[in-house]
Amino acid sequence: MAGHSKFKNIMHRKGRQDAVRSKMFSKLSKEITVAAKMGDPDPDSNPRLRLAVNNAKAQSMPKDNIQRAINKSQAGDAESYDEIRYEGYGPAGVAVVVEALTDNRNRSASNIRSYFTKCGGSLGETGSVSFMFDRVGEIIYKLEAGEADAVLEAAIEAGAEDVQSDESGHTIYTAFEDLNDVAKALEEALGEADSTKIIWKPQNLTPVDADKAQTLMKLIDMLEDDDDVQNVYTNFDVDEETMAELAS
Repeated sequence: MAGHSKFKNIMHRKGRQDAVRSKMFSKLSKEITVAAKMGDPDPDSNPRLRLAVNNAKAQSMPKDNIQRAINKSQAGDAESYDEIRYEGYGPAGVAVVVEALTDNRNRSASNIRSYFTKCGGSLGETGSVSFMFDRVGEIIYKLEAGEADAVLEAAIEAGAEDVQSDESGHTIYTAFEDLNDVAKALEEALGEADSTKIIWKPQNLTPVDADKAQTLMKLIDMLEDDDDVQNVYTNFDVDEETMAELAS
């Protein structure tokens, strides 16, 4: 099984739904606040904020929470967050890219370094692994959006670069600069997406055996549980049987 998003789906089905949902809302709120503070508080004129709000809605985040996060950005005492990217290697030499929003760089760096160390990995310099990934737009639709051929046709018409459909849904990739336009066209054709964002997409995948996979998943879990961490991207490839065992 390749790809971090599928791992997340499996792990979330194991339980902890309430805790995961609370953590997710907190991170969505932070992204909305940062996006609104950096630009216009009106989503219609702020592409980054529009993406953040759409993703929050797709995760059923209450409208009051979304508006509260926007309002927070305009308050005089609004917290200031730095955007930082951490890069390193996890078990089995898997490349890991971590995106964080933090109000304390020293705390974030110390915590993230400790996670890598505990799991037998190593934190590197900025740029040490990101060259193995492409910065692209990712739009995800559930299976209910339509048959694979219909989604592919809609994606091509919208100007997307690639489409992958499987039992978990439809994933559409776009050029970094085309994401907003493609997302808008797809929304007209297929309805509201389950997720729309900029990601780090691995160019190649690193095979991971069962022993290393367990430690790798522990590292990913630790990173995602950190309040400062917004997103984690990896290039692992784990077979279906191993993933099923980890999820049991």
